Amino acid sequence: MAVTTSLLSAAERQQFAADGYLVRRAQLDADEIHRLFGHFAQIHARRHVPGCFTAGDGPDPLDRWPRMMHPHRFDSVSRGLLLDARLFGVVSELYGEPALAAQTMFYWKPPGARGQALHQDDFYLRTRPGECMAAWLALDPSTVENGGLRVVPGSHVSPLQCPHPADETQSFSQHEVDLQSEWRVVPVDLRPGDILYFLGRLIHGSPPNESSRFRRSFICHYIPSSALECSGGYQPLLDSEGREVRTESPGGESDPCGGPEFRRG
Repeated sequence: MAVTTSLLSAAERQQFAADGYLVRRAQLDADEIHRLFGHFAQIHARRHVPGCFTAGDGPDPLDRWPRMMHPHRFDSVSRGLLLDARLFGVVSELYGEPALAAQTMFYWKPPGARGQALHQDDFYLRTRPGECMAAWLALDPSTVENGGLRVVPGSHVSPLQCPHPADETQSFSQHEVDLQSEWRVVPVDLRPGDILYFLGRLIHGSPPNESSRFRRSFICHYIPSSALECSGGYQPLLDSEGREVRTESPGGESDPCGGPEFRRG
């Protein structure tokens, strides 16, 4: 099914195709952001949500403020944001076909938190054919000082890179990819309500939060509806109406880095 082009300008589509990412400013207003702050604070106050997060009391800030994984699976507000036409429509238009929703995450990134080493999202989602896409919503100002995102423009045209172990004193994740000599890392400053869209092979990451303020964000991941495979941990997928979609895959390529196969279905 063709997607009617109406949400994006020709310049935005061209920039996304060339760089692998696109920033759209002020997509949520201050009242929406304020409500989300209060809502996720209430969830965090529970300290433990099975399948989503468990907050501890250790010295690591990320132990006390862990990222929430797949909150849309139990929380209607998260599910509503994942399926919000403002996000879903842009993703579908960038794909040129309807999208399927795969994942949500909420990051607190408190002061002193480690960052995330340079990586590619599709190393985890393993979308075939095509690639996943993120919609990264800034709830706080996201800057170099508080560990804002960094991207490598144009890296989305390369294959998935085989990662090596990351420096876990700087990164909470274990995987890091190397850069080709011609690539450069560019910081992306975002204001509350801005959304950064980027493809699953775009190399990106973030430094530690060296400021005195949080860098809260809500992240959604999608895959194109034509994809036949996706890592099983992202099941069930949802269409734009919130209906569950499962596509069985009779086979598929193994991880090019030598790991297990990831299949949708």
